[in-house]
Amino acid sequence: MSEPTLAEQGWRMPAEWEPHAATWMSWPSRKDTSFPEGDHHDRVLPIFLEMIRAITSSERLYLNCTDPADRAYVEANLDAETKRNLVITDIPSVYPWCRDHGAIFIVNDELGQVAATSWKYNAWGGKYPEAFPDNDISTAMARLLGLPEYDAGLVLEGGSIDGNGCGTVLTTESCLLNPNRNPHLNRSQIEQHLNDFLGFEKVLWLHDGIVGDDTDGHIDDITRFINPETVLTVIEEDESDVNYRPLEENYQRLCGMTTEDGSPLNVITLPMPSPVIMDGERLPASYANFYIANTVVLLPVFDDPRDHEAIAILKEAFPDRQIVPINSRELVWGLGSFHCLTQQVPAARPRVS
Repeated sequence: MSEPTLAEQGWRMPAEWEPHAATWMSWPSRKDTSFPEGDHHDRVLPIFLEMIRAITSSERLYLNCTDPADRAYVEANLDAETKRNLVITDIPSVYPWCRDHGAIFIVNDELGQVAATSWKYNAWGGKYPEAFPDNDISTAMARLLGLPEYDAGLVLEGGSIDGNGCGTVLTTESCLLNPNRNPHLNRSQIEQHLNDFLGFEKVLWLHDGIVGDDTDGHIDDITRFINPETVLTVIEEDESDVNYRPLEENYQRLCGMTTEDGSPLNVITLPMPSPVIMDGERLPASYANFYIANTVVLLPVFDDPRDHEAIAILKEAFPDRQIVPINSRELVWGLGSFHCLTQQVPAARPRVS
């Protein structure tokens, strides 16, 4: 008889809006190639500081940052109150995209415990071999926290999934079914992994992501759960825009989908900002790449007229949290934003009597 799976033992991946013990980030070292060297890299650093200030106002923040010069910069540019909720770790990272190279945490509500799951990180389908050492970060995170770690044995980035905490997860065919991830596994086998290790009973498959996204279509740039039955999904109103058709197809799929208990999805639309182009390259700018912390929501904005609409929609979606808009035009040069840069550590729940 085989051992029971984590899901069968009562483990699940909680929704992002559930209580956090902490958030985890990795600092953008000058050695990484996410951002162009020189002035552009320097212009990105204040955005990271804004993120740190916002998150530490809500919860503890662990920051992977090993370079002495980087540590000195962080220490010199944060006040004492911010640093009280900041833990700088000795965990090295090549790239700053902690959502994808970090552990994915799960909870067992009956036991009141938290654990870490580790997934194979192959730098988005082998596109950036220099980042392969970041595969070790998830284990280091689990050890620092003293948590049990479970190896899922599947190539998966945290940005490719978004769950409602009750058994339903969103993802895309263009990413999880891409032969550069798990060519030996079919759709049903991947679904089984998501069930066994994260407790997802139902997988909702969208098709593709937005142009400029080098992750092959991460879900956190297009569609996000905001409660167990409601999603925010980006749409492009300009029919001549390259994003129009894939986002319209995703929207139509969502309108016909249900959650694990058969409830129809409540689908709310978010606008897309005008194209953000640098050096002739279309960047994956999206309002969907927000991060939900305990008391704040970090929202990427782009000096765009639609910023105000996105802010208003997020305020209505999260009335109990402060919406913190942070300009991400420089940040999105690295092909990601706030959700890509963060990973939540859920709080342990009291044991059920």
